[in-house]
Amino acid sequence: MCFDLDSHPPIPPIAGAAVDGQRIELHASDSTRFLAYDARPETPNGAGVLIYPDVRGLHHFFEELALRFAERGINAIAVDYFGRTAETDDRGDAFDYQPHVAATQYEHLMADAKAARDRLVENGVRDIFTIGFCMGGRLAFVSGARPELDVAGVIGFYGWPVGPGRGGTPAPADIASEIDASVLAIFGGADQGIPAEVVKQFEDALEAADRDYEVVTYPDAPHSFFDRKQDEFAGDSADAWAKVMEFIGKNSGN
Repeated sequence: MCFDLDSHPPIPPIAGAAVDGQRIELHASDSTRFLAYDARPETPNGAGVLIYPDVRGLHHFFEELALRFAERGINAIAVDYFGRTAETDDRGDAFDYQPHVAATQYEHLMADAKAARDRLVENGVRDIFTIGFCMGGRLAFVSGARPELDVAGVIGFYGWPVGPGRGGTPAPADIASEIDASVLAIFGGADQGIPAEVVKQFEDALEAADRDYEVVTYPDAPHSFFDRKQDEFAGDSADAWAKVMEFIGKNSGN
């Protein structure tokens, strides 16, 4: 798990920014109802972000992240993973996410992503990006290989890029040649779960596939450094956020 329930995105709010954020229900192509958080700016710039959470699903960290995007003119939708298995929408401390994560299936997650993508288009978005963390980081990467999502760029924070994935999710490194989008991959050099050689495998795969990519590693940062509580990595977090915003600006039609 990347973030605790008392974690917050390390991004300063923009005072006076006019945004509308609310929880909504979306429906996938198989009629599954799932929860999402829809954040809309008063003055949109045509870019939109589909946010894939960590293994806990949709909790307040990702709702707040969606608002931070919206304050900057970017429509954002954060999705939940567990509409097919969880009986309630509560993702609080009592929610045992592990069996639900184990039950996720890649094609189901992509069907949910398509419904979220369609919502962004309905909201007037022209250029769609994915961003994800941990489990969501891997999903963000592989979304670039899904023609139905038609994304301009994919952004992954410490998403595992090699080896077998949950529910049939492919390894981003294995399908690098199929990723038809620019890639921004962000890792922590002190991440015990994703060592440097694994990051190098992904970078080599992107290079061999002649993709447009940037791989960034913060040498001393751990797996979940992008968190307001992690004061010692505030500089890395600020730099990572600046890179995210630069990436979206460079790869959108603004």
